[in-house]
Amino acid sequence: MGVIAIGVVPMGVISLGAVGMGLISVAAVNMGVITAGITTMGVAWAGVVGMGPIRLQLSPPAIAQVKKESTMYPTKPEAEKKASEMGCNGAHAMGGEWMPCSSMDEYVKAYSKQHGSH
Repeated sequence: MGVIAIGVVPMGVISLGAVGMGLISVAAVNMGVITAGITTMGVAWAGVVGMGPIRLQLSPPAIAQVKKESTMYPTKPEAEKKASEMGCNGAHAMGGEWMPCSSMDEYVKAYSKQHGSH
């Protein structure tokens, strides 16, 4: 207990731990005025499951913000351009879109060579 409490079951103005209780609390399970955790109760809260009038929407982790490179292209010329960058030729249709290389086998070979896979 105290102004700043850190531990398994901390209680303080600011508490950090497994099961926290405090004015500002960050824990797996916690209660307080401003809380963040997996299961949480607070006036303002952020977590997987929680209870309270104000839910804080935190930005997703930076890893989720990394733009994934597409392997599908809306036009054949775009897929052919990517094929040239990958070291293969042509493009092949996949559903209503296009993929680089003349076939899926050629694409897998070029992708593997480019990314060091076998």
